[in-house]
Amino acid sequence: MSGRIITIAQQKGGSGKTTLAAHLAVALTRHMVLGLPARIALLDCDPQGSLGEWFEAREASLGERGTGLSFRTASGWGARREARSLTRDHDIVVIDTPPKSDVESRPAIEVADLVVVPVQPTPVDLWATRPTLEMIGKEGTACLLVINRAQPRAALTQEMAAAIEALGHPAAQTRLGNRVGFAASMGRGLTALETEPGSKGAAEFGALAAELAARLDL
Repeated sequence: MSGRIITIAQQKGGSGKTTLAAHLAVALTRHMVLGLPARIALLDCDPQGSLGEWFEAREASLGERGTGLSFRTASGWGARREARSLTRDHDIVVIDTPPKSDVESRPAIEVADLVVVPVQPTPVDLWATRPTLEMIGKEGTACLLVINRAQPRAALTQEMAAAIEALGHPAAQTRLGNRVGFAASMGRGLTALETEPGSKGAAEFGALAAELAARLDL
């Protein structure tokens, strides 16, 4: 069985794509495929290179052999080719895409088995998500909306959750909270699953990884 491709896409900047990609990749390494830990690759297609900087910090913290992940970069149509190549030796490839770029994001969306779209629960973020969903719809790729930086007891979060579901695309059952631990761990090349393994944030990403694995029949 060839590997599956998960693309993280959102044209609105500041949605938390890179943090989501890194945390999700680490969480997925704990999933079992054919009785063995999943082999995960990260593919950075964002010219800003934030995911690459995180991975370099990870190598500095854990050593080149201790990252538990493979890492590559690509741009434009090269993302499609590189992602397919990585599926030969990995169970899951997680792609981080740039904001505000149809040209750069489309190949990564086209090649995906599932596109994950992070959405912050505000009206502005919801409006800004529509172009991304339209692009995904044109490519005919399955997608899943993930509420990110949610305030669980805020009335606005509940209101926006209902509005997100009304967009006509499935939303993940797992919501990601607005947690300092996510950003703090990224600066060290790690994730909250590693720096705060018993935290709510770690549990959220574990649940999201399990939800995505189930959708991909892994």
